[in-house]
Amino acid sequence: MAQIAANLQRIKNGQHRYAITPRIPAGFIQPDQLQKYIDVANKFGAVLKLTGSQRIMITNLKAEDVDAAWAMLGMEPAYSTSNRVRSVKICPGTTFCKRAKQDSVHLGMQLERKYISKEMPSKMKMGVSGCLNSCAESAMKDVGVIGGVDGWDVYAGGSGGAHPRIGDLIAHVETEKEVLDLVDRIVEYYKANAQIERMGEFIDRIGLDTFKAAVLGDLADNAVSPMGAVSSKPAAAEPVVKLPGQGNDPLVEPDRLSAGQPITENTIIRDIVDTYPNVVPVLQSIGMGCLGCPSSTAEPLWQAAEIHGVNVYDLVEKLETARKGA
Repeated sequence: MAQIAANLQRIKNGQHRYAITPRIPAGFIQPDQLQKYIDVANKFGAVLKLTGSQRIMITNLKAEDVDAAWAMLGMEPAYSTSNRVRSVKICPGTTFCKRAKQDSVHLGMQLERKYISKEMPSKMKMGVSGCLNSCAESAMKDVGVIGGVDGWDVYAGGSGGAHPRIGDLIAHVETEKEVLDLVDRIVEYYKANAQIERMGEFIDRIGLDTFKAAVLGDLADNAVSPMGAVSSKPAAAEPVVKLPGQGNDPLVEPDRLSAGQPITENTIIRDIVDTYPNVVPVLQSIGMGCLGCPSSTAEPLWQAAEIHGVNVYDLVEKLETARKGA
């Protein structure tokens, strides 16, 4: 029997049904291509399913319809290979997201093009996130990259499934090129030395220190700051923020809020929510629906107001009115 370019789904009443899941780099799809998915579903009575990997699965296909479905999509049939690099999961980054610190789309697409479907000792998933919110769940990927204000953190060994594992922080780097170089070292070392095991299992078997020593090598003495190593860069200062319009004026430390104290434009969002939960509706009224996200932990009110396009001083007045119960 010829190989079918699809994954066999549940067999029901003796009937075999198949699914195809074409790659959609970074989850971006043009309207004309999306229409092709709809046309396939309508023609063959298929079902469209959004996956966790930013793709669209076309399922409930008969075996004889699979090749025709690929043709309608304008794609070559893709035969399933388990032990390979899957599509790279990418958050919107600075291209679209108001909270992003780095261009995850640009970096993620480079990784997508470089490693697309490359064979590996086991399946490999990658994720690229533009900020600590990590919407691409990058710490849960075999190779994950998370952006911050001053660069990128590179993780390895994360996975979900029956035995979930948080990835290990391998190093902090400052540029995209350094990320690409380090990821290449991680992938090549894993490919050359792993057995039929996921990245995390490989790291657990040989030891994290051994893995880091192998993939960092001479990089550790240059731009890379491996976790636990002494960095040549000066230690980061405590978080400080700048008020709107200050220009080159000295930085102002954020206000840490205690019960009874007034809210100011420099008060941290997390402190406002924890100290005065009764003012939360005011924050929500300007579109702040993610009050529990990591970004809010150190985000001052003026910055949140700027992101949401409101006047911070008007917002302070409303919050103070709500705080006082007026």
